[in-house]
Amino acid sequence: MTLPAPYAPLVSGGEGLDRYPADPSALAARMAQIYGAPVEQVLPVRGLTHGLELVWRLAAREGKSVQSPDAQPYTGLAAIYPGAGEAAAIVIRALGSPEAVAEMAERVAPALLVVDEGLIEFADGASAVTVVDDHANLVVLRSLSLAYGLAGARVGAAVAQPQTLARLTSVLEPYALPEPLVRLAQQALDPSRMIETAERIASVKLERARVAREVERLMTVESGVGPILMARPADPEATLAELAKYGVAADRSGDRLRLPISIKPEVNDRLLLALGLNVPRTRPHRTGQAVRDTKETRIVCAVDLDTTGPIAIHTGVGFFDHMLEQVAAHGGFSLRLSCEGDLHTDPHHTIEDSAIALGQALKQALGERRGIARYGFVLAMDEAEAHVAIDLSGRPYPLFEGTFATPFIGEYRTDLTAHVFRSLAEAMGAAVHIKVTGDDDHHKTEAVYKGFGRALRQAIRIEGDAVPSTKGVL
Repeated sequence: MTLPAPYAPLVSGGEGLDRYPADPSALAARMAQIYGAPVEQVLPVRGLTHGLELVWRLAAREGKSVQSPDAQPYTGLAAIYPGAGEAAAIVIRALGSPEAVAEMAERVAPALLVVDEGLIEFADGASAVTVVDDHANLVVLRSLSLAYGLAGARVGAAVAQPQTLARLTSVLEPYALPEPLVRLAQQALDPSRMIETAERIASVKLERARVAREVERLMTVESGVGPILMARPADPEATLAELAKYGVAADRSGDRLRLPISIKPEVNDRLLLALGLNVPRTRPHRTGQAVRDTKETRIVCAVDLDTTGPIAIHTGVGFFDHMLEQVAAHGGFSLRLSCEGDLHTDPHHTIEDSAIALGQALKQALGERRGIARYGFVLAMDEAEAHVAIDLSGRPYPLFEGTFATPFIGEYRTDLTAHVFRSLAEAMGAAVHIKVTGDDDHHKTEAVYKGFGRALRQAIRIEGDAVPSTKGVL
């Protein structure tokens, strides 16, 4: 890919600079897809702070100031800052309507209006990126830190018109975005990760709303978004001390506390308990996740054995997606699996590696396998009959008896069915014995997957607290 002009200083510009190229053009292209902007309007940076630093550098070079009003940005900024047009930039945190941002950009011109959208993925409104085309002085800063799990890596983007990005790039240091950060960001934004990213964001939003409802019984809670809750306790220091006793790391900001919101309900329950709120005792969900990156496939798989949804599967092999949906639906658990594979070669790698990832996620979710029923099932489908026996013993032992006369069902290779269940047995640590008979290969294949799901449903069922083995361990 040819680099857009604003990125040239990152990879060239003088003798010796080409020795360690950090080409962010592919990352910029992917960010542009996600943000809904042309690639020439996207400049990858090291997170929000780096984007702001570039604005300050630009202001210093021009001998002007940067202003950051401590007020709602949609209520008369020009009145609050009558000299805004004399500043190099105005910095605001905005999660409101793009129309309000556009109006503000017009008011403060020719100063840059720099909009911090580090939490926009957790908000319900649209991004100010949608009005960048109409305002040459608008700069929108985005971040991968919270929504995409890259808080330690520090990667983000400045979105603006090309001439505005050229001004920011003029104060950009060499090697601004190191190669390891580029690669981490590309992994985080890979299409295979999007299912889990969306689920993580949705879970944080639900947990934040739940925690806010409970905390509001004790103190004022400010409106907001993201994995932080701003609250005003009567005695901030005493509240901090109680939270610390429960291992909750909150921060003080004046008379307010920043309360962390976790994706895990049990972690948030600890916060509520620290505040003296009664929380029903529930068993933590058995969840597992597997990330598999090879030269042939990129896969993210997540399961929750204690909830029936969501089920979302995207491998690019339609019939295989349908079969995995049958496993999850009949197994009674949530399954999210996304695979970007080399389907231009053959579906073999996609199917095999997806089975391995599913097995790894199930193994992680089962943990010590304490309290499970352990064993499992038989199923008939029309003329086909699938005998599926499972022992979640921790010891892999696959057996498959059955043949298929039809080589393909859609793009799915029927000879891979035995391979799928061997991979599952080995990756999850289970004896999986399957015998299938019948006349219709579609029915036979579907019976195997449904039977496996039903057997798994029975085997993962919680029946108590003991490990189901006289050895005391599986």
